[in-house]
Amino acid sequence: MKLAEPRLAPQPTADPDAPHYLYCILRGDEPLSFDTRGMGERGDAVVSVPVDGLAAVVSASPALEYDNTRRNMMAHMRVLDEVMQSGHTILPIRFSSVAPSLHAVREQLLADRRRELMTLLDEIDGRIEMGLKAFWYQDIVLQEILAENAAIRRLRDALAGQSVEQSYYERVRLGRMLEDELQARRDRDAETILVRLRPLAEKVRTNDTITDNMVLNAAFLVVREASKAFDGAIEELDAALGGRFLFKCVGPVAPYNFVSITLAWRAPAKERPTAGGARGRR
Repeated sequence: MKLAEPRLAPQPTADPDAPHYLYCILRGDEPLSFDTRGMGERGDAVVSVPVDGLAAVVSASPALEYDNTRRNMMAHMRVLDEVMQSGHTILPIRFSSVAPSLHAVREQLLADRRRELMTLLDEIDGRIEMGLKAFWYQDIVLQEILAENAAIRRLRDALAGQSVEQSYYERVRLGRMLEDELQARRDRDAETILVRLRPLAEKVRTNDTITDNMVLNAAFLVVREASKAFDGAIEELDAALGGRFLFKCVGPVAPYNFVSITLAWRAPAKERPTAGGARGRR
């Protein structure tokens, strides 16, 4: 379902001295409101707060920290998805980032770091992230190893019928040989996929694989207009390699893997006593 276009909105009515949850940065001079509700049980309004052509998408925050639960992560991502679907280039801010106040957002983030943030926006303007995870059908890969690696096959066959106690060290050796062979094949197969997809992306980031049958966990920064060509390349890979692989593609999403904004908030300056301030008694 297509989300509604963002609406012009008045400045947030929430207490500007209260904490505010941060979702992303975008360009804009007009304050906007969005349909998706904000983090936390209250579901506060999500709005953009502009300062001199730069804006932060925020909502009043009932908490200073949020647990890394699926529910919270999805609430964060739903806001980013709506902002992206409205056509904005965005700088995503990491999950559970809470500013001490709207004053801090305006002054310490949007005003003080304006040049840095504008430069980052220029670098990713018109670009989106596509994520790809590739998984082996592991039984098929193990059959390939046994068919092609004579040393592993002979050792496996030699251990047949032997008790675990009698053959413990040989079984450990077999396990190590299998692991080495799987890693070598993982590296080769991952490179086969990347060779096809790298030319379609401006940047590529490979992340750690998180399961034994995962071959590739990668993110690609792609020009928005090239996203269909990227999808087509995935379909071609699936047609060519689908007997051995399961491909899971996610996107377009905000460029999480290609933007890193570190937040550090200064404490409000303490009021200094005036010249006529209180003095000790004589």
